[in-house]
Amino acid sequence: MLAQQIVNGLMLGAIYMLVAVAFTLAIGVLNFLNFSLPGLFMVGGMLAFGLMKAGWPFLLAAAGALAAAAFVSLLVERFAYRPMQGGDPEVPLVSSLGFLVLLENLMLIQYGSDQQAFPALLPDLNIRLGGLVIGIAQLISLALSLGLVTFLSWYLSSTAGGRRIRTVAENRETALLMGIDISRLVPQLFIASALLAALAGILFAVNYQQVSPFMGEGVGFKGVAAMIVGGMGSIWGAVLGGLVIGLAEVLSISFIGADVVNISVYGLLLLILIVRPQGLMGRAASREKL
Repeated sequence: MLAQQIVNGLMLGAIYMLVAVAFTLAIGVLNFLNFSLPGLFMVGGMLAFGLMKAGWPFLLAAAGALAAAAFVSLLVERFAYRPMQGGDPEVPLVSSLGFLVLLENLMLIQYGSDQQAFPALLPDLNIRLGGLVIGIAQLISLALSLGLVTFLSWYLSSTAGGRRIRTVAENRETALLMGIDISRLVPQLFIASALLAALAGILFAVNYQQVSPFMGEGVGFKGVAAMIVGGMGSIWGAVLGGLVIGLAEVLSISFIGADVVNISVYGLLLLILIVRPQGLMGRAASREKL
């Protein structure tokens, strides 16, 4: 029973992992806690559902949902982040929260407030290892999430584009003096974080076969918690934090009860902040920059 719940927790953690990495890209490079990301998570799941309901095949519907999320993220960059650069950092945060509310209400108007059943793409297809049951959709989600994060980590550490991103993360003024075109780089980062969040929403819908206009709120908060638990600005810290939060949630539901799951998850967050304020993989002296 315990081993099965650990497997389930790791699979759920793969979803939180992608959201946490999306937040990490925003705050680690741009120093911007982008609260539109939970809305983009919801857009991924809800639009994929809506397009499939309209007759689109799954892959085309997923691509359409990802493209829509990227476009919305560019709007967030243009109207919430760009005008406020160099100003009060709380203003773009509140503006991005406004985008979250706007996206939720647009989906509410279109599809209603009830949870919608997402089509089962891989029905009754499980892998059995001993007494463990692993859903093939969950396994694909975990592998895809880890593969994307591994590629992103390699890109940031081993390519010229990654070095430009890390330079901006360390010091924006130095990056400008070195000739880095920040005006082009920032929208690219917004698109990358949006694609990660929307993909997480699609994977959530495929795995749990349900979507709603408010599906991003709880996942968004847990993504932020995962980022903090792992260490602010650390890609692999976000991965570890996502897996830890996923495990904490599933084990709490299984052995304590669903009513106290938020107490367990956020209690764990507070405990880690007390014992190790910089997070599990963060640095004590200053926030880690990717």
